[in-house]
Amino acid sequence: MMTVGQRFCRPEPRRRMRDFVRGLLAPLPAKNCWSIAEHAGDAGPDGMQDLLNRVKWDDAAVRADVRKFVGEQLGDAEAVLVIDETGDLKKGRHTVGVQRQYSGTAGKIENCQLAVHLVYATETAHAMLDTALYLPKSWCDDPQRRAEAGVPEQVRFATKPQLAARMIEAAVTGGLPCRWVAGDEAYGNDPRLAARLRALRLGYVVAVARSHQVSTGLGVYRVDALAAGLPAAAWQRMSAGRGAKGYRYYDWSLVALPRATDSHGGHHWLLIRRNRSTGELAFYRCWSPQPAALHMLVTVAGRRWKIEESFQAAKTGLGLDQHQHRRWTSWHRWTTLTILAHAFLAAATADHRHRHNPAGLIPLTVNELRHLFNVLIIEPARRRSDPLLWSIRRRRHQARAMKSHYARQDLIEP
Repeated sequence: MMTVGQRFCRPEPRRRMRDFVRGLLAPLPAKNCWSIAEHAGDAGPDGMQDLLNRVKWDDAAVRADVRKFVGEQLGDAEAVLVIDETGDLKKGRHTVGVQRQYSGTAGKIENCQLAVHLVYATETAHAMLDTALYLPKSWCDDPQRRAEAGVPEQVRFATKPQLAARMIEAAVTGGLPCRWVAGDEAYGNDPRLAARLRALRLGYVVAVARSHQVSTGLGVYRVDALAAGLPAAAWQRMSAGRGAKGYRYYDWSLVALPRATDSHGGHHWLLIRRNRSTGELAFYRCWSPQPAALHMLVTVAGRRWKIEESFQAAKTGLGLDQHQHRRWTSWHRWTTLTILAHAFLAAATADHRHRHNPAGLIPLTVNELRHLFNVLIIEPARRRSDPLLWSIRRRRHQARAMKSHYARQDLIEP
């Protein structure tokens, strides 16, 4: 925690931040300011709520510290910046950014909140780096909702690819070592994002829709039509990386696109992946300032899945999606501290793998390290609170909430 301690001017919020992150690392059945405060041995939840709402600290600066920490601990010149969004299902309409919109997490249109995330992925480790809450136009154009949720005046509507471009540029200009960017169709179908990555001299392997068109020496073709005309010799069996049950083998084909040139130069390709069992196709637009072999582009495409592993670890183990905050500042602070906790686990896991490689054991995982850290470090030193007093506080809070709900109902019901 010393990496970000400088962002807290006084020792009290610095200690509170430490206890908050320890609460995120702990195996609490539900993670919110109440449960984390009780875990920390506090007399009540007010201190943790103040940390997310009223205490003065800059969450963007903390995320910059996380990026620097990850670069120092996991830095790799061949690393991939992976971009994707995740959705949190919400009820009502008052939580910042919530509306009915498509959520890839749910696989359908739901009332939810979407956030774009950036993950740093190397061959042996991956860590969450940055986040940006997606604010729909319905929110951006509604001054009353913005004011109620505390959205800063300077925040304007930005598409998810625009949010991704800002985070990637911040990482690169901050000196983070990396060479590639990977993303799904939401980002691959945006030509402005691709142009910005070329300007930053970052290679990319980004998914595109089957209706995407490319220019070849024989004309302009839809990528699915181009794939249908490829001979059998154009396909190669290759692994996209290790999976839980073995290597992920697919058939791959690479088509050079010499006509797709612009002021940034470099080399353009269309990468096609074919499922060996179902025949299902996936398509990727690729670019690199230097020539790149097929196996390198396949490796980058496969590394995109690391962000799904990061989401799973952060949601199931660190409470990424368990926040109950409606306002802009508290959402960003909760998410920032979750990213900090994940980066700590990722760096510690990578360090252990580098130092120890015992025979007969799989490498230490983020989830296993979180368990060990809690059992060996957090629990022995944790202050215990009075469980009876916390029971009284919870029931008093619930009684007040119930009274408020009934009073509100009396105003609108006959």
